[in-house]
Amino acid sequence: MSSSDELETRIIQTIKDRGPLTGAEISAALNGDELLLWRACRLSENLQVFTIGRRYLRLDRNIDGFARLSPSILREFLTYSAIGLQGGVPALLQRVNEIDSHIKAVSREKLELARSMLSALLGQMECEFLMREQACFIIAGDIVYEMAHDVPRPERSTGKMIHGSDIDLVVVVDDEFPGGLMERLDSMIYQEKQKILMTPHLREEIDYIVKDLARVRTQLAFDTFKHMLACKILQEGVLLYGSENLFHEIKSMLHDQGITKKLTNMEHQARIFRKEAERHLLTEDPGRIREGSLSYFYPEEESEEFE
Repeated sequence: MSSSDELETRIIQTIKDRGPLTGAEISAALNGDELLLWRACRLSENLQVFTIGRRYLRLDRNIDGFARLSPSILREFLTYSAIGLQGGVPALLQRVNEIDSHIKAVSREKLELARSMLSALLGQMECEFLMREQACFIIAGDIVYEMAHDVPRPERSTGKMIHGSDIDLVVVVDDEFPGGLMERLDSMIYQEKQKILMTPHLREEIDYIVKDLARVRTQLAFDTFKHMLACKILQEGVLLYGSENLFHEIKSMLHDQGITKKLTNMEHQARIFRKEAERHLLTEDPGRIREGSLSYFYPEEESEEFE
């Protein structure tokens, strides 16, 4: 029996014993190489892999053309997939529903935390009118796709373990917004960010930026990786609080400058790239795969470029 056949047999026995599992649960049970586990599940005629949720554009410096899909191949396997036996559809669908419900609940909880933080913030400001009419607070990232996860991971600056997906917040103020108030708003969000990061029962990471419309106009040049990322975040973002007029103005700017179409084309290319990457990982010898780049297999954080 080959090593791949032996691994498949071990996966099948584990699922027989425990029922349908996520990729992370299989990995923990077998303590195996994640690439080989993913291959074994995908190539097996005795297993079914059901993927939950959706894929969406993410930008990555390590990818030619910058466009890839999120979740990554590995994250999708570990967190957003249920693996069961062929013929065991009822049990597999039950597990799929459990995972789907959990992911959506995590997304709602992170969204509510962002709203609570914003409410606390506005309660300390004596200029709510300006916040409501001359600023817009935009939520972006995994949350807007209802794909946030809570898998523990280390926060970049402190190394402390946090609960999965970041909460991405973009605050854009109009051209008339007072500069001093903008700086104060930035400082207050930072203080709330630190409280949430350090509070034991929360341990969430908030990535945020406060910027004016002039900076947005500069980023619409779409001529650097950082500008592309800033536009992509604005394009996917949804309004959390503030001026609907300003929010729609930003969306119109993205459309009128051709950014929306460019991002759509990038996502299309990312889907082609993902299909080719998966084919390569499934058909090439694992030893030769490891000699090349595996950046398209592993997760990559966008937020280190967040601005």
